[in-house]
Amino acid sequence: MQEPSINPPFPVFSPSEEASVRNLPVNLFGSVMGLSGLALAWRLAHGSLGAPALVGEAIGAFAFAVFLLIALGYLTKLARHPKAVHAEFHHPVAGNFFGTIAISILLLSAVAEPYSAAVAHAIWTVGVVATFALSFVVVSRLLKGRVDASHALPAWLIPGVATLDIAVTGGHMPMGWAPELNLFAGAVGAVLALVLFAMIVSRLVHHDPLAAAMTPSLMILVAPFAVGFLAYSNIVGGIDRFGALLFYFALFMFAVVATKVFRRSVRFSPAWWTIGFPMAALVNAALKYAEFRANGPLWVLAAALLGALSLALAILTVRTARIALNGKLFT
Repeated sequence: MQEPSINPPFPVFSPSEEASVRNLPVNLFGSVMGLSGLALAWRLAHGSLGAPALVGEAIGAFAFAVFLLIALGYLTKLARHPKAVHAEFHHPVAGNFFGTIAISILLLSAVAEPYSAAVAHAIWTVGVVATFALSFVVVSRLLKGRVDASHALPAWLIPGVATLDIAVTGGHMPMGWAPELNLFAGAVGAVLALVLFAMIVSRLVHHDPLAAAMTPSLMILVAPFAVGFLAYSNIVGGIDRFGALLFYFALFMFAVVATKVFRRSVRFSPAWWTIGFPMAALVNAALKYAEFRANGPLWVLAAALLGALSLALAILTVRTARIALNGKLFT
């Protein structure tokens, strides 16, 4: 079976195309997810490994700045090219990347919490509403029927993972309704993630391999289990053996997909930012699990993953800034 002829959920560079904000991809919000997750990981490393506090806080501030910059660009796209945004939202693959906006908002609420609880609570509430709305829309689309099985790509997991992120970032919310909402989000996210994960794996096994440009999205397969570990530990108030099982399967999936993703043959594009948040979730999970077990090899593993994530996002930041400045990001 041939790869479906659908527009890719990220821009394909072509020198003949005119640079325009119309081509700004929504999946670029994945950069905010990765940077926010990295900031939270360094914040954890400060408490457990004695890492400098300034590192995590500086990355968090940078994540906020990147979010505002991309949000301004995408709002400009919405104002000038509403049909392009409409087409992107209704795309069978790219539409799922609107979940990166909701996840970014949820993660930024956690980044902001030490500085202003009121602001963090407000940001989190906006993220919760956006996440549930997107999940409702995505599931409703799937239940209409006649969905092409070849469209079951890793990006389908984003809305489900977004729902799990409500419980990840809402563990310390003081509102009386927050605990029940976290349970609701955990239930929705867990079932969605498992069902969609099975559909995606079936597509990857029985259909043609992903197009080379979509290879980085394989890293999303790590997210349901790494984020699931973080959400579950927040909901139950600790780490038990089931949580440990989630963590170790996330680690296994990372080992499997990393060998497929990190190849020289996969050329750079904004789609590479899809690796950021799944890896950041795994790093945060590794740091929490190492602290729980107080085990030397686990601390080494967590530190190594943190270093790998920091290096990867530094490279992605530099390369994205380069294509933004030379105009290729908008072609």
